[in-house]
Amino acid sequence: MSALPPLNALRGFEAVGRLGSITLAAAELNVTPAAISRQIRLLEEHLGLRLFARQHRRIVLTPVGAGYHADIARGFGALQRATSALDERSRRRQFVIKAPHSVAMRWLLPRLSGLHRQYPDIDVKLHTSVDPPDFELEDVDAGICMGDGRWRGLDSHKLMLNELLPVCIPGKRADLRRPADLKREVLLHTLARPHYWEIWLRAVGLTEIDMSRGLRYESSALAYEAALEGYGVAIAQKALVQKELDEGRLIAPFDLSVDLGPETYYFVLPPAGYRQPSPELTQFRAWAASCALPAEGS
Repeated sequence: MSALPPLNALRGFEAVGRLGSITLAAAELNVTPAAISRQIRLLEEHLGLRLFARQHRRIVLTPVGAGYHADIARGFGALQRATSALDERSRRRQFVIKAPHSVAMRWLLPRLSGLHRQYPDIDVKLHTSVDPPDFELEDVDAGICMGDGRWRGLDSHKLMLNELLPVCIPGKRADLRRPADLKREVLLHTLARPHYWEIWLRAVGLTEIDMSRGLRYESSALAYEAALEGYGVAIAQKALVQKELDEGRLIAPFDLSVDLGPETYYFVLPPAGYRQPSPELTQFRAWAASCALPAEGS
């Protein structure tokens, strides 16, 4: 059996035959035209055949070269397809989740390590946005949304109780013995949830506090950071500050919380059958269900 020619010589031959140009083949393979010319000469010497005819400013395949090129091109094509198929099987696919910034930072990220331990092949990419995911228009696999969980045609899982309560640093405890003491405090508001202070104050019977005063922040996460710095008292979603409450960095000065019922955060997934099923989506559905609160009445 004849020894095979050098692979680089075959690659150069295939590129020149396909492109009809030594210069273009050199650019594609990131080598010099002189290197391509040497490869062609080496291949012709190895085979003892002329594969190209040099014409004025052109290089064309000889009849025997054209037949050989067709066979070589099929072989390189098969190699490319086999390599692409292997790469597709081995590539780690990113699983894209869209979530509001505050819940992404304070609820989702601490739990993603558990997802990775359970399903180490899922690579999560996180987009933060207050807009709900549009599974038809966006390259998004799952989302976290605020609402009542009733999104037509979508699969939703309730993630947390939405309990509102004031929080502040421990150093303010002595000045906050009863809710009416909030009249003397700086209230920290969240622009994304501007009605939360009003909901809590009405629930505890305080309607005379001036809601126009205080400091306002774009997101809940910023308001919580301001509370941690001692700038005032924030109205918090308890689940999003539970870590700071457990650590004692924040306190709830009043044993009074308001549960907003179904109005909370949910994992939202496209309906079954909407897309071609993937192992990642199937695994994420199972993980999301394990994180969710038990269904009411169960």
